[in-house]
Amino acid sequence: MRIGIVVNSSWNIYNFRMSLIKYFHSQNHTVVAIAPDDGYGDRLREIGCEYHDTNMDNKGTNPMRDAKLVWKLYELYKTAKLDIVLHYTIKPNIYGTLAAKMLGLSAINNVTGLGTLFIRQGVASKIGKMLYKVAFQYPQVVFFQNDDDRELFIKEKLVAAHITDTLPGSGIDTNLFTPEHGAKNNVFTFLMIARVLYDKGIIEYIEAIKLLKAQNIDVKCQLLGKIETNKGLGIPMEQVQKWVAEGLIEYLGTVEDVKPIIKQADCVILPSYREGTPRTLIEAASLGKPIITTDVPGCRETVRHNFNGFLCNVKDPHDLAEKMKVMLTISEPLLQKMGANSRQLAVEKFDEKIVIEKYQSAIYRSVAIEISEMSYNLG
Repeated sequence: MRIGIVVNSSWNIYNFRMSLIKYFHSQNHTVVAIAPDDGYGDRLREIGCEYHDTNMDNKGTNPMRDAKLVWKLYELYKTAKLDIVLHYTIKPNIYGTLAAKMLGLSAINNVTGLGTLFIRQGVASKIGKMLYKVAFQYPQVVFFQNDDDRELFIKEKLVAAHITDTLPGSGIDTNLFTPEHGAKNNVFTFLMIARVLYDKGIIEYIEAIKLLKAQNIDVKCQLLGKIETNKGLGIPMEQVQKWVAEGLIEYLGTVEDVKPIIKQADCVILPSYREGTPRTLIEAASLGKPIITTDVPGCRETVRHNFNGFLCNVKDPHDLAEKMKVMLTISEPLLQKMGANSRQLAVEKFDEKIVIEKYQSAIYRSVAIEISEMSYNLG
């Protein structure tokens, strides 16, 4: 089969869908990657994908431009002679699905997180929900990364319950992300990995650090992630540099490989307002790190409170600071035990094999439906 993978970023395909691509190749399927080229188009070709660069205005809501995107994807799907297409992120999920419907293609959609469209209510949110409702009449399967998001879409009648299912995030290669056990750092080190957006809980992280510093607690706090300032949703570099100058955080920028950074941390933090299932916390769990995250959809999937870390209240820097304080003062054996529990959770719940089996089942079910409908029409 010729399987399309359509995302708003070639970096996303290369970093988050690699295990799926390898599996499809092992089954002699051709993978056609369709995404804007943000530096990873050639890498996708190098691993054996057919790659098509396509412009996609990820943040804009211009109806004329989006209508052109439907036509552009229609042409690409037709030219690539796809048999089935997997959509990720908002615009491929909506406009890619409409293009697939026009061609009679089976589509498998993936809601990997609700993002600001649902966190911040407004006109854009209403339009987005309306478009989801129209497009989500047509996929064979719509995967969600947690039950909260799935139930929300069903409750708001954006998708029919019988075509929905859940995945444990994008999955993790637990053989690649393996722990290296060692003593905790002389200065306890917290690490937050996220795009530098307000909705990721960056401000709460900074305020919690200030509370700890006010108690003369010696701690190192790091931030790793891309600066994004679109539409006021991101925190500008000037502000981040100010926090660095004040001695609150160490900003690590972005890296190709997060494993060495995670391995040197004592605890990984993500005080986000809402997620699908955060990849960074799955990676941290697989690497055997204790986790502190918010008790919200997506984030809570990665932590069993007092088992492999702590859940804290959303938008509550005081509670976050308290959980950080407890974490940095627990005994070395308990810290190691929490890390081992994280590893156990990753292997049992988030291993990529679970994700691949779900996709395999969905694809063959979709193809069976398509063949059945063709037979009916011929009859």
